[in-house]
Amino acid sequence: MDLLMWTGIFIVSLAGLIKASDYFTASAEQIGLMIGMSPYVVGATIVAVGTSMPELVSSMFAVYQGSSEIVVGNVIGSNVANILLILAMGAIFSKSVLTVDVKAMYADNLMLIASAMFFGITIIDRLFTRGEAGFFLLAMILVVVYTIRKERSNKAARLRTGNEPPKRIRPFLILIISALGVFFGAKFTILAIINIAPLLNIGAEVIAVSAVAIGTSLPELAVTMAAVRKNQTEIIIGNVLGSNIFNTFAVMGFSGLLGDLAVPDDLIFIGMPVMVAASLLLIFILRDSKVNKWEGWLFLLFYGYFILKIFNLV
Repeated sequence: MDLLMWTGIFIVSLAGLIKASDYFTASAEQIGLMIGMSPYVVGATIVAVGTSMPELVSSMFAVYQGSSEIVVGNVIGSNVANILLILAMGAIFSKSVLTVDVKAMYADNLMLIASAMFFGITIIDRLFTRGEAGFFLLAMILVVVYTIRKERSNKAARLRTGNEPPKRIRPFLILIISALGVFFGAKFTILAIINIAPLLNIGAEVIAVSAVAIGTSLPELAVTMAAVRKNQTEIIIGNVLGSNIFNTFAVMGFSGLLGDLAVPDDLIFIGMPVMVAASLLLIFILRDSKVNKWEGWLFLLFYGYFILKIFNLV
C-alpha cells in the first residue's frame, strides 16, 4: 500500500514539476527573445537554465532531505539522457540533418568537455565537497560572462535592423507562477524517491539516474521536438550543450554548498564513464557540423544499454 501511494505521489509530483518547468522555460525563452538574444544563445543560456530547473531544485531538496547521493545520480543521468536520448530523438525525427556552426560553438565544446572532466576528477574520491562546489560555481559564472560578452555584438547588429520583439508583461507573470510549481513539484518528487527506494530495495541514486533523470529531461525533449518542427537545429544542439554545462557546474555547485555530496560506487564506475564517453562522442560527431539520423539511432542504442547496465540487467 505504501509503495502504491508513494509511486502515485512520485508520478503526480514529477508530472507537475515537468509541466511547471515547461511554462517556466517557455516564458524565459520569450523574455530572452524580447531583450534581443540570438536563438542559439537563447538555447545555450536561458532555455538551458529553464529546462535544467527540475534538476537544480530537486537536487537541492535531496541534500536538504539528507539524500545527497540523489544529486550526483540526477546530474549524471540527466547529462547522459540529454546527449544519448534527447539529442538522438532530435536527430531521428528531424526532417533534415541536424547542423550547427561548429566554429561558432568551439568554446562551448571545450566547456562541455572541461565540465565533464572536472566532474569526474572531483568525485573520484566518492565525495563532492563545499570547496569543489565553490569552484564549480566560479566556473559557471565564467561561462555565463563569456556567453554574454560573445552575444553583445550580435545583439547590437540585430537591434540595428529594427526588428526588436514587442515587450509584454505576461511572460514575467508566468515565470513567477511556474517557478512556484517547480518548487513544490521538486519537493514531493524527492520525498517520494526517498520512500520508494527502500521499499524496492534499490539505491535512491539508481532511481535518480534513470527514472528521475528521464523525467527531468522531458523539458529538454519538449524544446527539442518544438525546434524540430520549426527546423531550428542550432537551438537543439545549443540546448543540450548548455543544459549539460549548467547541470554540471550549477546543479552540483549550488547543491554542494548545502553540504558534502556522497557518491556511490555504481555512479563512479558506470555512470561517470558513460557521461564522459557520451560528451567526447558528441564532440567527435560534431566535427563535420552535423548529426545524422543513423548517429541518432546509435546514441539511442547506447542509452538503452546504459539503463540496462545501471540496473545490472546486462
